[in-house]
Amino acid sequence: MTEKIAIIGLGYVGLPLALALAEKFDDVLGFDINEARIKALQSGEDETNEADPAQLKSTGLKFTADLEDLKESTFYIVSVPTPIDENKQPDLSPLLAASKTVGSALKKGDVVVFESTVYPGVTEDVCGPALAAASNLKQSEDFKLGYSPERINPGDKEHTIEKIIKVVSGEDKETLERVSHVYGAVIDAGLHKAPSIKVAESAKVIENIQRDLNIALMNELSIIFDRLDIRTKDVLEAAGTKWNFLPFTPGLVGGHCIGVDPYYLTTCAAKTGYHAEVILAGRRINDGMGAFVANKVEKLLTAQGILPQKAKVGILGLTFKENVPDLRNSKVPDILDALQKDGVRPLIHDPLADKDEAMAEYGVSLNELEEMSDLDVVILAVPHKAYLEREEGTIRGLVKKGGIVIDVKSILSPEEYKDYLYWSL
Repeated sequence: MTEKIAIIGLGYVGLPLALALAEKFDDVLGFDINEARIKALQSGEDETNEADPAQLKSTGLKFTADLEDLKESTFYIVSVPTPIDENKQPDLSPLLAASKTVGSALKKGDVVVFESTVYPGVTEDVCGPALAAASNLKQSEDFKLGYSPERINPGDKEHTIEKIIKVVSGEDKETLERVSHVYGAVIDAGLHKAPSIKVAESAKVIENIQRDLNIALMNELSIIFDRLDIRTKDVLEAAGTKWNFLPFTPGLVGGHCIGVDPYYLTTCAAKTGYHAEVILAGRRINDGMGAFVANKVEKLLTAQGILPQKAKVGILGLTFKENVPDLRNSKVPDILDALQKDGVRPLIHDPLADKDEAMAEYGVSLNELEEMSDLDVVILAVPHKAYLEREEGTIRGLVKKGGIVIDVKSILSPEEYKDYLYWSL
């Protein structure tokens, strides 16, 4: 059949998928409740920097925030965020709101596929009933469910959606074939057909748990090696010469995936009576790295005879990762908070972050780079290209001779900072 496709949620996940589908299907609709977002996309502007402006202007994709426009669709793909709340419990409210929206347009024979990261059972046991309630249709009879976990890596222009194998699933054989038909049209790397929706949901959540745990191991090693006065990167480069040594590195673990998704499975496990020990141990280590960096800064200042409260400290980068403007769940504020608790008042700059969003999200007032001069400490928290391409002016030119350079992700070369006190994770 000829599908009329609607993508619900046009963020990092939904927009690239919608654009790709619009190249293969004649009737593709991109829906988002944020009217400002829709207007920007219609004018060829994407604040996430994931889409090429020329592609936005030439695409046949229709952008809308009007619920009425959804009613002609036959195949819905939901790609909204699945965050955690202040108690680190899954917050399914965006998913339930999206299900209600789709349910208001749902017809007999339609398929709804979810891409949002969830714990096993959410698609069929939570979203399905929400769709049924909003549509007055019968789940698994009048409409069918599918799940195909997103694998978008924000800021990555190499591993684009077409080049990554897509896991697909459906509640029955017929639905799986419809889901496979849609995704198969745009995924050059091929599809993996999971035997059930729950398997696909589980596969997605453990992808990020595995990364989280491996990074936690690297972070714990970096804490140990710091006490031994050994540079972790040197150790990893040596160990990496073995063919089966995994290439993970220490760092701040933020964003809306790796630092969030583990809590979805641990919550699910708790409902079965099992307390997930290893997963939560990794989370504790990674969540503590911002404070560890801040504590190291204060120790280095004290060793130089400088009171931390009197020091001029600058932090470069606020977004959750390099070369993206996304501030969600960034761990850089953890460094900032720990320093501020001890009376240090750092300046902070980010070339990509939105100033209003930084203030609204974290209460952070971003500074101009020109305000950062004669620093006692510069912390390269997020190695944006904008910093590295102008290294002389943005790093050496900011900190005093003999000052402290904190290279959180070990991006810089220590040999080039012999006139400074250099430290990295």
